[in-house]
Amino acid sequence: QVQLVESGGGLVQAGGSLRLSCAFSGGTFSSYAMGWFRQAPGKEREFVGDITSSGHSTYYADSVKGRVSISRDNAKNTLYLQMNSLKPEDTALYYCAAGLAGWVAKRYDYWGQGTQVTVSS
Repeated sequence: QVQLVESGGGLVQAGGSLRLSCAFSGGTFSSYAMGWFRQAPGKEREFVGDITSSGHSTYYADSVKGRVSISRDNAKNTLYLQMNSLKPEDTALYYCAAGLAGWVAKRYDYWGQGTQVTVSS
């Protein structure tokens, strides 16, 4: 069974940076496109970005474009989300997901438990 475990969240000041990681196990990582989503309290889950199974192509939501970068290391079965110039509105629980990619959550078959990112002003 595929399992995803996020890490790297924390408290950071506005303008700071964080790198989230997502460890994949229980399957063939390189077979899956991967995505990052986030959910703030009282809001719906929001697409952040995704990356193809090969890592050659990425796509980002307009809300984060230019400030985040998604990468993956298929040899280490790990997905990354580098976030720069963080804003208070980036505060959310961040999830990684494995599946078919795209901005629609139902295209992903497996989800992690999330890692909290809190950006102070």
